[in-house]
Amino acid sequence: MAEEKPLLLTQEAYNELKSELERRQGPIREEIIAKVAAARAEGDLSENGGYQAAREAQRKNQGRIDELTVKLRRAKILQAPPAGEVGNGSLVTLDVMGNEMQYVLGPRDLSVATHYEIISPESPIGAAILGAKQGDTVSYKAPNGRDIQVTVKEAEPLPSES
Repeated sequence: MAEEKPLLLTQEAYNELKSELERRQGPIREEIIAKVAAARAEGDLSENGGYQAAREAQRKNQGRIDELTVKLRRAKILQAPPAGEVGNGSLVTLDVMGNEMQYVLGPRDLSVATHYEIISPESPIGAAILGAKQGDTVSYKAPNGRDIQVTVKEAEPLPSES
């Protein structure tokens, strides 16, 4: 069996996922159970749309609980590099072909704790800027085959959103 790769999260993202898991295991689950019971009490289950919908909601909720449980088990709180260096958890301001853009470098799961768009370090642009320093110009190959120049204008640890 392959070893699970750690899921890098900020403390805020970890807390958000943990909070969602607790809501899904508690109040959301209880609400769904009540809907299933109420629909079951209506009688014939084979033609009971409310019952079928409640059971589907129950399956979806359990699927998300399972997904969150795995993510939190794999989670590792990331320590963003210091200001001026680009790494997982960095908020970067980039100049891409004359357009200034701001992103967070890291896994998509960070999106639960930030309003910034995320760039995966496995993407072409993410891989190109990973390890760069403020002021560096790097390039990556776009899907169309063109080399794109990117200048790191600013890099800082992702600020807390709270």
